[in-house]
Amino acid sequence: MNYVYIIKCNDDSLYTGWTNDLEKRFKTHQEGKGAKYTRGRGPLELVYFEEYETKVQAMKREYEIKKMSREKKIKLISKK
Repeated sequence: MNYVYIIKCNDDSLYTGWTNDLEKRFKTHQEGKGAKYTRGRGPLELVYFEEYETKVQAMKREYEIKKMSREKKIKLISKK
């Protein structure tokens, strides 16, 4: 499985990414070894994710979410 996910950072900002191992990737973020953006912004909270069969589908959806406004991302998260 491939996943698109949204992490809420301690400063209330939102980070969107994709992975094929959600548990491992989130742990990497929590340890400060993930994306540069999330380093030093902990504690982190995984607030949303979607599953996809292929990497291409997940990457396409990640791109769509990253283009969304903060307001639209919050609406997406609240639908979960």
